[in-house]
Amino acid sequence: MTVIQGRNYINGEWRDASETFESVNPSDIRETVGVFPASGKAEADEAIAAASAAFPSWKRLSRINRGEIIDNFAQLLKRDRDELIQLCAREVGKQWNESYADVIEAIHMTQFVAGYARQPNGFVVPSEIPAKDAYIIRKPKGVTVCIAPWNFPVAIPLWEVLPAVLEGNTCVLKPSPYSSACGYKLAQLLDEAGFPKGVVNVIHGGGPDCGEVLTHHPDTRLILFTGSFAVGQSIQQFVATDPTKFAACELGGKNQLLVLDDANMDIAIPAAVMSAYKTSGQRCVSVGRILVDRTREAEFTERFLDASQRLRIGNAMDRDVFTGPLVNEQGREKFERHNARAREEGFEVLLDGGRLTGGEHEHGYFVSPFVYRGEYRDDSWVLNEEAFSPHVAILPVDGLDEAIRIHNEVPYGLAAAVITEDYRKWRECREELEVGLLYVNLPSIGAEVHLPFGGMKRSGNGHPGAATLIDYVTHRTAFTVNHDHEIKMAQGLSAEL
Repeated sequence: MTVIQGRNYINGEWRDASETFESVNPSDIRETVGVFPASGKAEADEAIAAASAAFPSWKRLSRINRGEIIDNFAQLLKRDRDELIQLCAREVGKQWNESYADVIEAIHMTQFVAGYARQPNGFVVPSEIPAKDAYIIRKPKGVTVCIAPWNFPVAIPLWEVLPAVLEGNTCVLKPSPYSSACGYKLAQLLDEAGFPKGVVNVIHGGGPDCGEVLTHHPDTRLILFTGSFAVGQSIQQFVATDPTKFAACELGGKNQLLVLDDANMDIAIPAAVMSAYKTSGQRCVSVGRILVDRTREAEFTERFLDASQRLRIGNAMDRDVFTGPLVNEQGREKFERHNARAREEGFEVLLDGGRLTGGEHEHGYFVSPFVYRGEYRDDSWVLNEEAFSPHVAILPVDGLDEAIRIHNEVPYGLAAAVITEDYRKWRECREELEVGLLYVNLPSIGAEVHLPFGGMKRSGNGHPGAATLIDYVTHRTAFTVNHDHEIKMAQGLSAEL
């Protein structure tokens, strides 16, 4: 297939950098998907300068006009849907159906934001003084840096960019180096949609050389980051030192599925398989721990292992496989480290997954599921750290109270799913589980764009992405007008001089 020659998109122009890097197909690393600029400080500075220059005029443009440009972009996404699906599967190894869902989610996000342009942009609130009108209005924050992950290479960049630009901010998007081809395609469509120069800029490169320059730049006002806890924590620590900056970070998870004593196993098994193995476990909402009521453990384990061994793992472009490869060799090595720690910590290995070699797996980063079992231990490293791979623990629990306690001891709090036929039990989970997303009789995956997406503890700083990000890309300003011929103050404050 044709090798993509990618370029940076800065101030409405296509630009190169002095150095480049390659993006390869994780299903077959012999194939180079594209060659892209390895951007550094010079390119980052240029992109921030372009966004800064564009901000005054963009924020003054009618919100409805901004929404119309976003609607233009939605039509282009629909036009090029199939190309984006193929590119997603080819570059990041998401199986074809998952890549399809990624692109459809991107279209839904774009449609939502375009329609939101005609929704109220503030509130009228009552005042203690009848002659006063009080309002809350939203104002853009300024230059926004969007750092997106590779695992949702079409949808998540638009979760970040589109709410920001709708509200009058200007943006610099840095896609992951492992999804640069998808980011480059988005840049082409954003250009075609008619965004003015400098409103959206897209540059490629790694975190230390490019991303850190963007987030630390003195003219950056807003940072939207989706990625690892370690990087997100460093961003938040830096932002805490600069009162002009704000960061919304959606980070990782050690997510859990709770299979209660009354669970319908015909729901529990597919929910567990999808939660643990879709995208080869490389979702921030992927399940790494399954808490099973001890009275149902034997039945669940037998059926789950059977389903795990029957998965078809292969080239992401193949519509008949269940899941594709890991994204890179580092991911495969991390998978193996977690598997080794499970053995070292004395857990019973039920399914000894590892590298897949030979045949269609010979030239890709393929692995098979690793499943282990044991009693919960709060000092276990492997039970508390995110594996980002098909690495799953089965932990027996004695009842709902213990399941909730064990769930909440994990340092992450992104997603969970509970399988039960008892509305009282799922309501208890709703009230007590420390998570940002909860599913009942469903997998832990499948978020929709009009709902909040974010977690607590090590999973994020409480500023969710997707549609609700609109609340965090603006300042709320209180605006009060007096219509009387004299000053009258609230709280009984005298206006006499």
